Amino acid sequence: MVLTVLLAGLICFSTGCRKKSSALSNDTMSGILGETDTEQAMFGPRPGSLKILADIQVENVLFDYDSAQIQAAERFKLEMVADYLKHQNPKAGVIIEGHCDERGSAEYNLALGERRALAARAYLIGLGVDGDAIQTRSLGKEVPLDAGHDESAWRLNRRDEFVFFER
Repeated sequence: MVLTVLLAGLICFSTGCRKKSSALSNDTMSGILGETDTEQAMFGPRPGSLKILADIQVENVLFDYDSAQIQAAERFKLEMVADYLKHQNPKAGVIIEGHCDERGSAEYNLALGERRALAARAYLIGLGVDGDAIQTRSLGKEVPLDAGHDESAWRLNRRDEFVFFER
């Protein structure tokens, strides 16, 4: 009887404390995806894996603190992006990268960066850009433009950046 209880306890302990695994392990994902790595499958193509177009540079769209609203003074930058994608190079695409300043948690800033990128995407679609030409991603507070710790640095870090690529 004691042996049965000990054996049952051992079985429960060894299976109950096991770390839950995801449906597909990284090895399985890598095998399924072949040359494509797991990060790319989860977050989309990285700029380094695309043919980046250097014939256009657009100023970053800046945002107010804790906001994803595109200010009127910033809209002309998106209008330049729309003009490029619709008229100058219709075969191009753009990745909109949303960024935040250092304040707030990493999780919150990733979500805010995504909202900023999606706001710019929606504005571009409203201007007639094909939604299939626009990708978004958030880098949160992980890639600051200015490493300072004051309002002038934070203002520059609250931004959308644009990476143009050949589709």
